Amino acid sequence: MLWTQCPSSPRIVAMNGSRALGLKQRIDRLRALAQADARLDGVLLYGSWTMGEADEYSDIEAYLYVKDHQLENFDGRAFVEQIAPLKLGYINMYGILAVIFDDLMRGEFHIVPASTGISEIATWQGLVHLPDPSAAILLDRSGRLAEATACLRQPCRPDPAKTSQQISYELANWTLSLAQILARGEVARAHALMQTTIAPQQLQLCRLLRGTTDHWLTPSRSLERDLPAADQTRYAATTARLDKADVHRAAAESWKWSRQLIDEAAARWRIAVFPVLYDKISLLLATQSTSEG
Repeated sequence: MLWTQCPSSPRIVAMNGSRALGLKQRIDRLRALAQADARLDGVLLYGSWTMGEADEYSDIEAYLYVKDHQLENFDGRAFVEQIAPLKLGYINMYGILAVIFDDLMRGEFHIVPASTGISEIATWQGLVHLPDPSAAILLDRSGRLAEATACLRQPCRPDPAKTSQQISYELANWTLSLAQILARGEVARAHALMQTTIAPQQLQLCRLLRGTTDHWLTPSRSLERDLPAADQTRYAATTARLDKADVHRAAAESWKWSRQLIDEAAARWRIAVFPVLYDKISLLLATQSTSEG
């Protein structure tokens, strides 16, 4: 998660319709329920509401900090179901209570012990920016949440040289893997690798170069607003249908863009580059693309 904007009164002017009002009402309802439940020590919102970007498609996301001695007696689903009726509620693959409310609004609730959960917030520094914690804190019975989130007030920006160097390593390594996967004829696997592993890192490096790192952990978010049209076009060229020839074409375009981004980072921040290795990867992809053509 990455909080990057959090005005004292999160804007909802862009939110339209009953879903828009529903989110605010559910946050207000969550606040009231939390204040009335002595088992809870604190509640901290995260996501689009705290970023000032909530709209009618947003979900509700929160940490529920349960007093340690009450944790075994706290039924998360039963508590959340008091906010609004549920169509679905389950523990997802990340161990988070995920729900779908009756109007199809989604929700995610981390149910954690107050002692270790609140202490863990200190480890978010450098990853999370929360300019105004009061807009995200719905309950702070002990005062520990306000104290813990104070370190998140300062903007967090990735170190340009260190981060771009790391991403350059990752792009070279994963693109070589991509070329080898394509050589085996595993087109679907290569297609997935480009979209799930390589593209997010390209977008992070692009954001770093353009100075738009607000959506760092989800770099495709608000891409249309945050990145210039030329970068959007380059990104589009790296996408493909699940078609053998098109995946080979996209793979070659992907590595071309990676090299351009790496070269730009090297010129700006003097990161190390490995042209001999890069050329071999280019040749491997080009050979495969030619054979497919």
